[in-house]
Amino acid sequence: MDASITLLTLETKSMRSDIAGFQSRVTGLEQRIGSLEAQATMSQDREQDLLYLRSKLTDMQDRSRRDNIRLLGIPENEEGTDRQAFLSSTISKLISLDFDPQLEFQRAHRVGPKRSVNSSRPRSIITCLLQHNQTLQILQAAHSHGPFRVDQHDIRITADYSKETNERRKAFLALRPRLRQLEMKYGLFDPARMWVTKNGVSKDFYNPEELRLFLDSFQSQPMDSTSTNCPHDIAGDNEGLAVILFVYLSYNGNAYATTCLPT
Repeated sequence: MDASITLLTLETKSMRSDIAGFQSRVTGLEQRIGSLEAQATMSQDREQDLLYLRSKLTDMQDRSRRDNIRLLGIPENEEGTDRQAFLSSTISKLISLDFDPQLEFQRAHRVGPKRSVNSSRPRSIITCLLQHNQTLQILQAAHSHGPFRVDQHDIRITADYSKETNERRKAFLALRPRLRQLEMKYGLFDPARMWVTKNGVSKDFYNPEELRLFLDSFQSQPMDSTSTNCPHDIAGDNEGLAVILFVYLSYNGNAYATTCLPT
């Protein structure tokens, strides 16, 4: 009897020791889990801060380029040695506007590594104007007119955006066929905001993925075979560029015009 009690006492002590060890390990695991949860929360906060800082940086880049314009399609070395004089003359001829005062440039340069004179894809020219109102006049006229045809070359004048903003704009523009298929009115606002109207209800989208999900919520409808490439056009394909659809505001409230181009 005494031997059994002694054995039971020893086993009880052993179990208590094991339980104490388990409790210690559980306590350690709880502390480690708590530490990991705190680190995960900090990582999420830092990720949000990083996204915010990236958006602010992109916004600052776009604002710093408000006086820039980008010219595409001008053959290599066409500007000669005096690039600013060439741009002043070329822009005045293309836009057909009398600028008062005359166009003044802070700087002008080609973008990217040098290419051959006969390159089919010449480097774009970026220039910064000293008068902001002249920048707005040029961009508005260029948006209204579309590509300019000069000596068998298509020359386009566009605003100068940051890389991130350009990628968002391209992603929005890639969704135009679906918008047309669903017979939605739309407009791409400066710098990268898509305005969409369906059944009299308008929505703004700053993220192309959000617009994609929004379009997925609608059932696709077949296009009318008699319709034009752009359902918003009142001009046929033979008219060249489509009519101006929307007017969007620049940062300081001046208006640009954007067009819906035939595909």
